[in-house]
Amino acid sequence: MRKSSIEMSVGIFMLIGILCVGYLTIKLGRMELLGSDFYELKALFKSVNGVKPGTQIEIAGVPVGQVGSIQLDQKHDMALIWLKIKKGVVLTDDVIASVKTSGLIGDRYIKLTPGGSDKVLKPGDQITDTEPPVDIEDLISKYVFGSV
Repeated sequence: MRKSSIEMSVGIFMLIGILCVGYLTIKLGRMELLGSDFYELKALFKSVNGVKPGTQIEIAGVPVGQVGSIQLDQKHDMALIWLKIKKGVVLTDDVIASVKTSGLIGDRYIKLTPGGSDKVLKPGDQITDTEPPVDIEDLISKYVFGSV
């Protein structure tokens, strides 16, 4: 009797431990099993140099989402980015998405500049106004060779 109660308590303890490890794995890995706190928009960029899935999206310096995936749109020969925006953040059809650099290291992020339109973007809609990152090497070569 005593041995079976010890085995039962060890089994329950192990089950709780496995559930806790599973929960932490899902939370720290940012996996979404039951629903999502985000909706997705897409945007076409001429260049997304330095942007990776998981890159932060900001409005006025406040994080509002992250980059979901990056693909090549062969029809337009442009980069197609899926943006995961937090639910509750309302964007209009004249929002501008720009690839910006933060700090001296050069980490990239997507900056959204809201517009003044009344038409709200729905999940799956496309942001039409985009700005690629500034290419420092291109600017330096233009300056050096006198085409600035």
